[in-house]
Order: sequence, then structure tokens, then C-alpha cells
Amino acid sequence: MKNQKLLLSLLLLIHIPLVFAIEKATEARLDEVEEKGRLVMPFNLEQTVHVFSKSEQGGVQQVIVKDESDKDQIALIQEHLDKIYNDFKNRDFSDPEKIHGADMPGLKALKNAAHDDIALKFRTLANGAEIVYMAKKPKLIDAIHQWFDAQLNDHARHSTMHRLHHRMHKN
Repeated sequence: MKNQKLLLSLLLLIHIPLVFAIEKATEARLDEVEEKGRLVMPFNLEQTVHVFSKSEQGGVQQVIVKDESDKDQIALIQEHLDKIYNDFKNRDFSDPEKIHGADMPGLKALKNAAHDDIALKFRTLANGAEIVYMAKKPKLIDAIHQWFDAQLNDHARHSTMHRLHHRMHKN
């Protein structure tokens, strides 16, 4: 009987995170994020896609164009992600706060991380740009993953989750 209760308790603990997952954003929330995003992001959301790829060390955030011949959008993406990269290096997350709010999951931990706790890399791509986030502390890796999930939810009309694969880093 005691072992059955322990087993039941463990099974419940395993399934609790599924219950508390981020709820799907409402149409009103998607509209709000899109409107605020237009004030922060210079590129056209309808002509681009946000791609989030989680990894064991953190993940990769990309913004890519839908039409690879759209050089203007590519330049705007690269300019914006370079700015975000430099802001994030200084733990300035004010742009995501303007769009998603200060209580965005994972954001507080990222803002409070020491400079050497999260390594960042920026890279231009032929079809946009990317920022790579790498952390060693499990708490910060979780924060990056939570932050990615929240962005996927809030940018549902213009985002996707991808698994890391060898094609991602081709220029």
C-alpha cells in the first residue's frame, strides 16, 4: 500500500508540468503582441518567421524571411537581431518586455544572470539572422526554454519550433 502511494505520487509529479504548461494565447493576446511587436521589430512580421530551437545548452533564436529574394527584410532582420544581441549581452531585455511584459516566463532569470552565466553568439544568415544562447546552469537553461516557449506562444502566427539539425548553420 505504501509503495502504491509512493508510485502514484511520483506519477502525479511527472504529469503536473503538463497541467501547468503555458495556455495557448488568445486571439486578443496575439493581436496585442503583434501590435506591440511592430513598434519594436522593424521587419514585416507577415514576411518573416521566428524560429526557436531548444538545445541541451540553451537554444537558437532565428528570424528568417519567407522570400529569400527580399533583401530589404533580410537587412532589417539582421540589424534588429544584432541590436538584440548587444542588448542581451548587457542583460537589457527591455525590447522583449515592451512586447511580452515584464512577467514573461524565464525573463527574470535571464535578466538577473551574471554576464558570464549565459554565452551569446550572433550570426547573419543568407535568409535572416540568429542568436545562440548557451548556459551551463540548469536553472538558466530552463529559463531560456521557458522564454522560448513564451515567445512561441505569443508569436504563434509568426513562429515555429525546430529541432537543431545540421542545415541550421549554413549561410
